[in-house]
Amino acid sequence: MIPTRRDFLTTGFGGLALSHLMAAETKPNPEFNGGLHHKAKVKRVVQVFLNGGMSQMDTFDYKPTLEKKHGQIVDVGLKATATGTPGPLMKSPFKWKQHGKSGRWVTDVFPHLATRVDDMAFLMGMNSKTNVHGPASYLQNTGFQMPGFPCAGSWIGYALGRLTDELPSFVVLPDPRGLPYNGSGNFSAGFLSASHQGTVVNPSAPSPISDLAASPSAKFVTPSASDDGLKLLKELNGKYAVDRPGDSRLSARVESYELAAKMQLAAPEVFDLTKESKATHELYGTAATAHEGGFAKNCLLARRMLERNVRFVQIWSGQGGPSNNWDNHTNIAKELPPIARQVDRPVAALLGDLKSKGLLADTLVIFTTEFGRMPFTQGGVGRDHNGGTFVTWLAGAGIKAGATHGESDEFSYRAAKDATDGHDLSATLLHLMGIDHEKLAVRHDGIDRRLTDVHGRVIRSILV
Repeated sequence: MIPTRRDFLTTGFGGLALSHLMAAETKPNPEFNGGLHHKAKVKRVVQVFLNGGMSQMDTFDYKPTLEKKHGQIVDVGLKATATGTPGPLMKSPFKWKQHGKSGRWVTDVFPHLATRVDDMAFLMGMNSKTNVHGPASYLQNTGFQMPGFPCAGSWIGYALGRLTDELPSFVVLPDPRGLPYNGSGNFSAGFLSASHQGTVVNPSAPSPISDLAASPSAKFVTPSASDDGLKLLKELNGKYAVDRPGDSRLSARVESYELAAKMQLAAPEVFDLTKESKATHELYGTAATAHEGGFAKNCLLARRMLERNVRFVQIWSGQGGPSNNWDNHTNIAKELPPIARQVDRPVAALLGDLKSKGLLADTLVIFTTEFGRMPFTQGGVGRDHNGGTFVTWLAGAGIKAGATHGESDEFSYRAAKDATDGHDLSATLLHLMGIDHEKLAVRHDGIDRRLTDVHGRVIRSILV
């Protein structure tokens, strides 16, 4: 019996296949340095996504007026909040200090990242169309507020293919405590082939990649049995191909099996963090307890994957739900420091490690979230969701280090100057990878769909 598509997709690596197997795809142009429409500056990407909504006025967006008017009730025309009634203005409970030659203001929740600010370009006036976690996370990752659309990692794999035959193009490292809001929907391939979905890896689990190898209890799975099974599968696939010569799904399946077989040999070496020096482990903080050490290991693993030419690695901080993430509704002074501590040292280490190894010359680092938080109190000393403004920073290939684009208003309530959004961020990301975001489209249900929908502009002021 020939396996159905559903059967295939439930085998762990059913979604992994070479991107050029889809008939609608085009191939990168070698003359464009691997780009599709123009010369590429970026070869690979690592994105850190802060699940829950990082508070911008408690991290990177210093507002003296907010300090001066702390405790006052100010009418800024607020029409609605996400979960409660806004109270008076509240200054940050954390200490501010300027850092680097760029003079970037950073609070003391990020002491390690503060040392790297001169490597970063900041988008200080980002905004979102929604202040609800699910739709906002979809919007930032896929360009749409609804599920069912491909995310950036999937689009890039679709357009450019894999850089290595031994590892997938798109890998997702979730928070050690669980998946984010929307679960795996944030890294779905949507209507693209399932071959482009994110491969979820959890280094803290007994089996980091599900179903890559047979269960130890399956004693019947011997090398001889595997060989017999592959021979039978090859025979069935051959007969299927003769009857359906135009069906590209079969080629995708074959390539997926081949990739899984190669990963059985390559993956153990990639995941073996014991090969890293003691100094490197100390740099990242992998010995930290609980989720902090787990996130640090994810960052170190991300570097190892980038070294081995995984094209897009997404690292998540924070699980879905009312706690253990960046969704600090109750007490910003108590809730923000633990989650900030999770990412501060490891992400700063990752940035410095990539730079010292020369990988930052063709790697893009993105640090973002789905929206920001309110400058007003909620329930005493917490902060509510705010789609009006938040902060994203980028570093690495093609980025003007120390640059700033955009600005929020005097309270960090709304983007006030040179506002940007997720579509602009995606357009800039694709541009750096040699892709014109307006040309990368797939016809779906009668509509030419894009990662940037019908929006997006390249943020050229932060590019070199």
